[in-house]
Formats: sequence, C-alpha cells, structure tokens
Amino acid sequence: MIDPNHPRLSIVRQCALMSISRSTYYYTGKGESEKNLSLMREIDEQYLKTPWYGSRQMARHFRRQGYEIGRKRVRRLMRKMGLTAVYQKPRTSKPHPEHRIYPYLLRDLSITQPNHVWCSDITYIPMRRGFLYLVAIMDWATRTVLSWRLSNTLDHRFCVEALQEAMAMYDKPEIFNTDQGSQFTSEEFTTELENAGIRISMDGKGRWMDNIFIERLWRSLKYECVYLYEFKTGFDAQKRIGIWMDYYNTDRPHSTFDDKTPMEVYSEGMAA
Repeated sequence: MIDPNHPRLSIVRQCALMSISRSTYYYTGKGESEKNLSLMREIDEQYLKTPWYGSRQMARHFRRQGYEIGRKRVRRLMRKMGLTAVYQKPRTSKPHPEHRIYPYLLRDLSITQPNHVWCSDITYIPMRRGFLYLVAIMDWATRTVLSWRLSNTLDHRFCVEALQEAMAMYDKPEIFNTDQGSQFTSEEFTTELENAGIRISMDGKGRWMDNIFIERLWRSLKYECVYLYEFKTGFDAQKRIGIWMDYYNTDRPHSTFDDKTPMEVYSEGMAA
C-alpha cells in the first residue's frame, strides 16, 4: 500500500514503484448518483452479453426487466461510459480524423508462436464513484497479458507506458494489432512501434471480432473480478485487478491449450 507518511519515499516514488499514476492514487470520482452508477454497472454487464445493443435496444431490454427508464437516460450513460453498438464504432475511444489508419494485417495469418503478434485494447472499469479505464497488452498466440495500466482519462500516455513496459519485459513482437482509437493512432504510440521496427495492424472500423482474444479477456476479467468487488479508489482497483491478472497468467487453465496457463504456453514457446 502507498503510505503518505513514509519517511523516505514520496508519494510520486511510491506510485511509480506500484506502476500507477499519482492521479490514480488521489482519484475519488464524482458526478453520478448511486442509482445511476448501479444502472451503469448493469448496462456494462448486458453490453458484454449483447455488444450490438444501442441505446434504444438497451432501454427496451431494461424496461422489460421492470425498470422505468427512457432511451435518453440510457444514451447519456452509455456515452459517458464510452459504449456504443459494435457495428457503429469502437466503444471506448474514437478515431482521430487527422491520424493515419493502418491496414489490418492478420487476415489468414497463422499465429502460433509467442511474440509474433501482440494486441491491445481499452475497457471501462466501474468504481464506487465514477470509473477508470484499463489498457492491456496481450500476446496473441498464447493469450498472455504482458502489461496493463489504469487511468482516469483516455489520454494516450497510459497506453504508451504499457507498451514500453511490455517491450522492456518481453522484447517485442513482429506485428502489433489494435483498434482505430485515437490512443493507438497517436503519433507517440505509433512512433514507439515504428522505432522498434514493429509492423502496425489495425482492426476494420467497428470490427471488434478482429481483436477477439482481448475482448474475451475483458469478459473474463469483469465477471471473475470487477463485478465481484466495489472498487472505492484507484488503489483498490489496481490491487484487485493485479491479483486477477497474475491469476489469469499463471494459474487459470485455458482449454485451448490443453489446460495449460497462458504463461506456461508463452514460456514453452520462447524456449522452443
């Protein structure tokens, strides 16, 4: 835990050692009522089941469940959460009109070895008051989570930090795949990849299936961790998500790999 009264380490240094930003430590959240926050959590759960639901269909679904709720309210909350129907556009970030969009390179590509392709995505993490954003970088072939970061904004810098950490710990991939969100098309992020000699691949607009493995990671994380706890602070979220990520990588068997864990598959592949 971060100790604000530590005799030798400042809060900034402690946050750096815990791999969280200082703003995340101080984050308390504000804005929405308890009723709306509860509804946002239920909207998020339903969205994972039916990501094609827009605000109209989502409002209809909740009215059938007995809620007295209108489309305008649902639309406002979904917009605040960054959720839109997958056939329209990515849910957590928007393309920047001036950023370059790279072609999708993974179609019909055989990906069987670690560090051939990495992928990344951003998702929303509900808090007791407000919400945070989570970015993760995954090895495509083995499903290993190589790095992750929390942020209270969708600024590109927390994505760049996650990328730098992954490359420092696990070398680099041949190809890096993301959606067309402005965080990933930013000059800082793409320059980091290009300087490392990594080919850049991006999903087709609205094609969440192009990055299917990390979408499955979000589903598992939310049902096995996020929805089981009420995160009060950024530190609470950092701690619980960190425990789950370690479990996912090293203890959670994966049926695709004959019940081996992602990290077991990654290590075996790198040793081959």
